[in-house]
Amino acid sequence: MTTQPLPLEQRVKDAATALGFAACAIARADAAPMAAERLNQWIADGCHGDMLWMEERAAQRGSPKGLWPDVQSVIMLGMSYAPARDPLALEGVGDRGRISVYAQGQDYHDVVKKALKALARWLVDIADCQLKVFVDTAPVMEKALAEAAGLGWQGKHSNLVSQSHGSWLFLGAIYTTLDLAPDASGRDHCGSCTACQTACPTDAFPAPYRVDARRCISYLTIEHKGPIPEEFRRAMGNRIYGCDDCLAVCPWNKFAQTAATHRAFVGRAELAAPELRELLALDDAGFREVFSGSPIKRIGRNRMVRNAAIAAGNSGDMTLLPLLAELRNDADPVVVDAVDWAIQQLQRESGH
Repeated sequence: MTTQPLPLEQRVKDAATALGFAACAIARADAAPMAAERLNQWIADGCHGDMLWMEERAAQRGSPKGLWPDVQSVIMLGMSYAPARDPLALEGVGDRGRISVYAQGQDYHDVVKKALKALARWLVDIADCQLKVFVDTAPVMEKALAEAAGLGWQGKHSNLVSQSHGSWLFLGAIYTTLDLAPDASGRDHCGSCTACQTACPTDAFPAPYRVDARRCISYLTIEHKGPIPEEFRRAMGNRIYGCDDCLAVCPWNKFAQTAATHRAFVGRAELAAPELRELLALDDAGFREVFSGSPIKRIGRNRMVRNAAIAAGNSGDMTLLPLLAELRNDADPVVVDAVDWAIQQLQRESGH
């Protein structure tokens, strides 16, 4: 009896699983027709803040064919980084900094792209096609395409939500000239839940499914290069790189299994609860050493010390005052601005 070969689509998904992907689904290249319109309105409203590349390459980002006219199908893939610990556990722990779960392990750009390239090589060998691979840095609407492919849906916090993996998926995309059978698109299961909206400490959601980056702590601590607006500094608490609040409170996370977490994204112990005093003492060489292999390395020492200084100002820990005082002579005026604010906050709390 002759066994029928598996369809190419299933073989792709099996190969993806073998390479460490927790999810894989397929969409047609034109499967997210509203994405460009929503992107353009978001940019027109200024919600992208300093992220000028969003505006400069909006035409390519709005549609896969805008970036590569020959693309026929999009293979969307997800790697799980579901955390073993409560992402909100350090809330209010004054002498420690909070780092977003996704940044506590290896740099996802490197890990996901390596696996994508391996899958791409395999696919070219068996199907003789053209393709391109993308992880986050290219003008690709990963979340809209992931919803179109059926990996999940864009929740009210604007991030992807999966019924199997919650809010904890790194996304990658393969654009290909192959005409593959698409999967059913994702369906919204947020219902009447507003947990992510009410959890945001800076009210960064002007409406469900819409985020204003200019108010988002992830944007402010990572993308924003200048002084953090004073109106958001108290709300930052001890968050020094990113913010997990809107993701962490999503009820769908109860279905996420840490067994699916890619081993590269298991958090490094030294990044789980770093001491603010150690971060405030970092020079450039020390920063590079501590954050080698981490996505955090791209913000550089100055932004990290800026963020740590604001966290110190919110800490109530008077023992940090001498460290902050030393930073008043820092070469970066943005660091000095954050340090001065932190000292004022601590002195006010101590009654001086």
